[in-house]
Amino acid sequence: MYLRGGTSKGVFFLDTDLPAACDERDRWLLRVLGSPDRYGKQIDGMGGGTSSTSKVVIVARSTRPDADVDFLFGAVSIDRAVIDWSGNCGNLSAAVGPFAIHRGLVRVPESGPAVLRIWQANIGKHILATVPIEAGVVREDGDFVLDGVAFPAAEVQLEFIDPGAEEGPGGRGGLFPTGRVLDRLDVPGSAPIEATLIDSGIPMIVVDASVLGLSGTELQADVNANRDLLARAEALRAHGALAMGLVERAEHATSRRPHSPKIAFVAPPTSYVASDGRRIDREQIDLLARAFSMGPLHHAMPGTAAVALATAAAIPGTLVHRVARGGVAGRIRLGHPSGTLAIGAQVRRDGERWVVTRVVVSRSARRLMEGWVFLPQG
Repeated sequence: MYLRGGTSKGVFFLDTDLPAACDERDRWLLRVLGSPDRYGKQIDGMGGGTSSTSKVVIVARSTRPDADVDFLFGAVSIDRAVIDWSGNCGNLSAAVGPFAIHRGLVRVPESGPAVLRIWQANIGKHILATVPIEAGVVREDGDFVLDGVAFPAAEVQLEFIDPGAEEGPGGRGGLFPTGRVLDRLDVPGSAPIEATLIDSGIPMIVVDASVLGLSGTELQADVNANRDLLARAEALRAHGALAMGLVERAEHATSRRPHSPKIAFVAPPTSYVASDGRRIDREQIDLLARAFSMGPLHHAMPGTAAVALATAAAIPGTLVHRVARGGVAGRIRLGHPSGTLAIGAQVRRDGERWVVTRVVVSRSARRLMEGWVFLPQG
C-alpha cells in the first residue's frame, strides 16, 4: 500500500509479505523504490527522488501485551544501495494506524476515534495514534490543514511516549548522550561549534543558523544547490554523530547511517515567506527551524526532528531553549520552510537528569493506492 503520512510518502508492507532474511528483504525493497539510481530520480521504482518520498514501512500484528502493532521504518538512499534502519519517521508514523486498520490487523469502533498502541521497533518506543473512524473505516477527509501538504484531511494525533533514548553502560546515551545540554563540536577546518546533541524521537544535532552562515529563513532553493554548504552541514552532522557515540568514525555517519542523526539549524522568530508564497509573521511562531534530511534541506519539518526540537525547547540551557521566544516550555510553534507546526513536549527533572514523558503532535494521513509492485525477474 502506498500512503501519505504527514509530509512524507512511503510504501507499506505487511511483514509476512516480505522475505524473512534481512539481506534479501533489503534487496527487494531497494528495487521496489528504484534505488540505487545514479540519476537521482528513482524513475524505475516507487520512490519519488526525494528524502520525503523514498521510504518503506513494515507493519506486523504485535505479540507484545502493551502494543497492537509493531512497525519498522527504512529510509532508502536514492543514489546508493543503502537502507538506514537506525531511526523512526515521525511523518509516516501517522499512517501506520490507518494502514493497520485497512489491513485488518486491529479492531476499531463503528464510529469515533480509535486509539492504537504502536511499537516503534527501530528505537524501541511506544506511540499512541488516535485515528478517526466513520462507519467502521478510517475517515480520511477533514478540515485539518498541515503546512507542506496541499489538501486538508482528517487529523491524526500522535503521542510519542517517553521518546528520550535510554542510558547505556557507563551512563552513555540517554536524552543528552554526552551528559550535557550544550556542547562544543570539533569539526576539522572550523572553530569549535556550539551545539545541543539530543536524542528524543531521533538523535539530532542542533546548531545556530549563523554557524552555517544562514539566517534561519531559508527555503530549499536557497540551500540545496550550494554544494559547499551541504558538505559543511554533513561534516557537522558526522562529527556530531561521533560525539553522540552513534558511530566509531565520523565518515561512518555518511556511509552507513544517512538518516540519523538529523541536523537542524535554528534562529529567533522572524517574519519570512514560506515556499507557497505565504507570509509567516514572526508573531505566529516561537522559533525558526530548518532540518536536513538524507543530505538536502527538508521541504517542511521531519516529524521526529520536531519531537527533538520541542523536547529541547522545554529544557533550560539548550541552544533551542535559549533561541526560542521567551524560553518556551511545553507547546512550541516552529516556523519551517512550508509554514508552521505546533508541537508540545512534557519534561521533568529526575535528580540530575531530564526526562521527556511525552510529545504530542497532529498530522494527517491518506491511502493513495494499493495493489502489487513488480520486481524484474532474475
